[in-house]
Amino acid sequence: MGQQETVATSLADTVREGIGAALAEVDADLARRYPGDPGTRQPVHTVYVPGDALTAGTARSWGDQALAALDAHAPDAGALAAVLGLPDALAAEVYDRVRAKLTREPVEDLRIDFEDGYGPRPDGEEDEAAARAAALVAAAYREGTAPPYTGIRMKCMEAAVRDRGIRTLDIFLTGLVRAGGLPDGLLLTLPKVTYAEQVTAMVRLLEAFERTHGLASGRIGFEIQIETTQSILGADGRATVARMIEAAEGRATSLHYGTFDYSASCGVSAAHQSLDHPVADHAKAVMQVAAAGTGVRLSDGSTNVLPVGPTERVHDAWRLHYKLVRRSLARAYYQGWDMHPGHLPTRYAAVYAFYREGLEQAAARLAAYVAKAGGDVMDEPATAKALSGYLLRGLDCGAVDPGEVARLTGLTRADLDALAGRPATTI
Repeated sequence: MGQQETVATSLADTVREGIGAALAEVDADLARRYPGDPGTRQPVHTVYVPGDALTAGTARSWGDQALAALDAHAPDAGALAAVLGLPDALAAEVYDRVRAKLTREPVEDLRIDFEDGYGPRPDGEEDEAAARAAALVAAAYREGTAPPYTGIRMKCMEAAVRDRGIRTLDIFLTGLVRAGGLPDGLLLTLPKVTYAEQVTAMVRLLEAFERTHGLASGRIGFEIQIETTQSILGADGRATVARMIEAAEGRATSLHYGTFDYSASCGVSAAHQSLDHPVADHAKAVMQVAAAGTGVRLSDGSTNVLPVGPTERVHDAWRLHYKLVRRSLARAYYQGWDMHPGHLPTRYAAVYAFYREGLEQAAARLAAYVAKAGGDVMDEPATAKALSGYLLRGLDCGAVDPGEVARLTGLTRADLDALAGRPATTI
């Protein structure tokens, strides 16, 4: 038994080699189309600020306003738990982490809007606002005060506003280059995409900018905002969003669902436009399947119910927002859009509760999988990958700490990256 026995086979090596040769093109196509997760940090939200409202202190101001809202309407852990229905065991931990986050890093992703939130303006005015935005963003990165991710949403590629959108993008990017270069956390959003050819046009535009400034090809990526029915189902009956990912030629970083434009395009009345409407669920399910494995991430949209006014009204808005964020997280939409500083407390409360309440179970399952110790759940490699991704996202946003994850799993950050199929962690 100590010697390796020779086993019998029937097929010649040429058969195996022939199959390998026949599938070589498929292997290459799979690797190109489905590279997997990029391994970088994904922000839990995108904060949306009109281009003319941006200041050097916007992110800090949002944090201060969010803390003031907590002080006024939920001054301690028990008060917030009562509003949101947080379990007693989680209340203090979540509350303390939310306050710390709002103090340390209130905004993870800032999108300066030159589309619907900005509207049509005289060219000179928009030129000035775009140049000013570039200067403020560049200064924030130099001074270390910028959120991890920052960028603009330009006007779309439709004929009526195309030239204006291109000019604004050019002014913004040129301003950044001249101020020291494009920051690593740069994100650009292309809204109201209806045809894959509009995505191709964006690729050609960015290629031209890169050539002009001697930047590496592919340096600038962009988000595709899904706001029209044509972006989900084309006139030919095909899933257009999958074609858009292909048309981006590797530059698409994420798909962002646009709640109100998409709902309106489906004929949903204003009173019923929401992240949890059936038309939203259908669109996001198509987006999810189209993006799976491609490295293109997903972001949910927003709620337009703002937590302002008397405490009772604020609490109602907080409960709604918390519920919607938790719903998105359970459906693997780990990012969404926030429209008001008052949304930040419930954004982080929902995110932190989601990751903390499942921490011990996820850690135990992953530790058992690595140790091949069994247990009451038989997990497979795909589940271990999901468990690792869950813990990594919790670490990235501050819901959990490296020390407690290491204590519960016996694994390092590098171990988690490897199990999740991620390359080396960057940010």
